[in-house]
Amino acid sequence: MYSMTGYGRSTIERDGRTLTVELKSVNHRFLDIAFRMPRSFSFLEDAMRRQIGAALSRGHVDVFVTYRNMREDARVVTVNEALVGAYIAAGDAVMKNHPLTDDRTLSSLLSMPDVLTLTEAEEDQQALGELTQDALGQALDALRAMRLREGEALKRDLAQRVDLLEDITRQIEARYPDTVAEYRDRLRARVEELLGDAMMDPQRLLQEVAIMADRSAIAEETVRLHSHFAQVRSFLDDNNPIGRKLDFIVQELNREVNTISSKSQDVPITNLVVSAKAEIEKVREQVQNVE
Repeated sequence: MYSMTGYGRSTIERDGRTLTVELKSVNHRFLDIAFRMPRSFSFLEDAMRRQIGAALSRGHVDVFVTYRNMREDARVVTVNEALVGAYIAAGDAVMKNHPLTDDRTLSSLLSMPDVLTLTEAEEDQQALGELTQDALGQALDALRAMRLREGEALKRDLAQRVDLLEDITRQIEARYPDTVAEYRDRLRARVEELLGDAMMDPQRLLQEVAIMADRSAIAEETVRLHSHFAQVRSFLDDNNPIGRKLDFIVQELNREVNTISSKSQDVPITNLVVSAKAEIEKVREQVQNVE
């Protein structure tokens, strides 16, 4: 089982290039990827999406990319020859009209505004693509490892909560026959109180008890609950993404418990239902983070 929460980071230095990829993921209904990287990496976005999609199925993933190119050919310096000529012409004009010493040097000319322009050289896209693929792959491995550790913790917690829910269900099943017997005794006492010494129809009493038992029967709901618990346990041992399946099962657990609550007027069963609902809500919260 994998959680959707995790972090992975990788830095690779190769041929004068240094690339760092950081991945942060949190829960999300689908796979949602947001990139924060230099514009020069835009051509790699589709390939990176495919690589991430092959490793992850759900979660919001923030991708941070930082890059440095320290190669000698990484930058190009160009000289604005026309502007240099204009500066020289302007200096000649000033000296022609004023008795000044010509102290112009190469350094002074090159230091004039906008004479030199520093630009980034065009990147080797193949080298950049290979570097990015390798760094992203390592970051994904680290992210998956952390999501697996978080997922194992979720798995243990969910297994314990399912055991507790099944125990509560068994308590409800054990309590139900007593509710029928207690209803029969209360009904008999009430009839005797109303009729006094008059004869009570035992068949009518049994009929009323049978109607009550039929209306409040919870066997179907408890059987389905046990089936859902078995499904959850099978999902916990599944190597495939199970978050959506678990989310559906949690809805079904809520449905069955709510039905039991609506059928029963018994206080002990009502208290057990309240405990079950609290545990199901905790399961729901945990399931929201399962991939």
